[in-house]
Amino acid sequence: MKLISCEKLEKSMVELQFSIDAETFKSAVAAAFKRESKKYTVPGFRKGHAPRAMIEKMYGKDLFQYDAINDLFPENYEAAVKEAGIEVVGGPAPEVVSMSEDEGAVLKVKVAVKPEVELGEYVGLTVTKDVKTVDEADVDAEIKRMQDRNGRLLTREGEAQNGDTATIDFEGFVDGKAFEGGKAEHYALVLGSGSFIPGFEEQVVGHKAGDEFDVNVKFPEEYQAEELAGKDATFKIKLHEVQYKELPELDDDFAKDVSEYDTLDELKDSIRKGIAANHEKQAEQKMENDLIDQVVNGMKADIPDAMIEGRMDELVQDFQYRISQQGLKLEQYLQYMGMNKDQFKEQFREQAEKQVKMRLAMEAIVAKENIEATEEEFEEEVKRIADAYQMEADKVKSLVNAEAVKKDLAVNKAIDFVKEKANVVTGEAEKKPAKKTTRKTTKKAEKKEEEPQSEETKGE
Repeated sequence: MKLISCEKLEKSMVELQFSIDAETFKSAVAAAFKRESKKYTVPGFRKGHAPRAMIEKMYGKDLFQYDAINDLFPENYEAAVKEAGIEVVGGPAPEVVSMSEDEGAVLKVKVAVKPEVELGEYVGLTVTKDVKTVDEADVDAEIKRMQDRNGRLLTREGEAQNGDTATIDFEGFVDGKAFEGGKAEHYALVLGSGSFIPGFEEQVVGHKAGDEFDVNVKFPEEYQAEELAGKDATFKIKLHEVQYKELPELDDDFAKDVSEYDTLDELKDSIRKGIAANHEKQAEQKMENDLIDQVVNGMKADIPDAMIEGRMDELVQDFQYRISQQGLKLEQYLQYMGMNKDQFKEQFREQAEKQVKMRLAMEAIVAKENIEATEEEFEEEVKRIADAYQMEADKVKSLVNAEAVKKDLAVNKAIDFVKEKANVVTGEAEKKPAKKTTRKTTKKAEKKEEEPQSEETKGE
């Protein structure tokens, strides 16, 4: 391979031009003919036994030359990229300039590269850190949730009430015909939870176990199943059982039963401290995000579309993995949400763009400030991963890319550097250095962003 040129284009694109010598190309063409010739049929010859000249005459003189190009491209492209000293961030778009067995081949490739970053201010930034005070209503609400979780279900002999759990069979009909997904048996429905169509649960209230009755409702106009949206429906109901929850008394005995504490006051104090710690964590995260926003907003970089698209693909893959852990396929989720994969992917664009910009900014700070991850920090990270996945440290080292891990650690240290050098304004407008934090993660440092949720997870 001989690198002919490396030309910078707009939007952080580069055009490489390189050549493959005649001897290498000729050998590749011969190898392609030997491998591929069996696929072609030529009249007068048994399949796979036709001479090369006859095959090329019938199917095109450059037939095996293009096969040779495909064989030679990966290795020679990588060599050209290395010689050009560029950092590629997208797939190549190759083009054959010329090819012949006498002169070899010349290829032209357009590819996205990592952009040059011009940093703005990142030292001495001012940021506000507001930590919410603990609201006693939040403490009481958590106690209430614990009480509810530890309640016991008892059978109600009389009429069902809001808050009861009704075990029902149901089948739905629209225009007198049963519709898909409208039938279930022994379904446990918490009345008043709002789980079903508006008006459904209210019509179950007042019935007793053993009752069979109809529930008449109207599907919302914006219902996700278009064939049902806005339609009147009738559900045939059979009520098997009604249960209500008996809640424990909120006293010291309750605290002993549900926690390590001896008194209800001690339990509440523990909850109060937990909420305070969570508020502190949220304030710290928001402060960090605000600082990163300032750095990113002051940065200049011509970011190629390939970087954004690549990050969007990664976010889709992450989401797909998470829902697969719940036994749900992405195709099922998209069908439920009424969108295709391209529409779903597009939801991640803003998040992906922010994360790419943040990563580029922090990597630029890493380079400018000569920030590096030490071997000790790398070993600590390996140990953290090993403990998390219950693996031997040596096994982790054999699986991870050490340089990539160190690069991620350096990016995290760059974020800490920005925080250490910042002026943090508290609620009393008092300035003080930001609290230093030590990050331990091998994932690319990212600002926390909202991701699309499934309907099952919303509101939890």
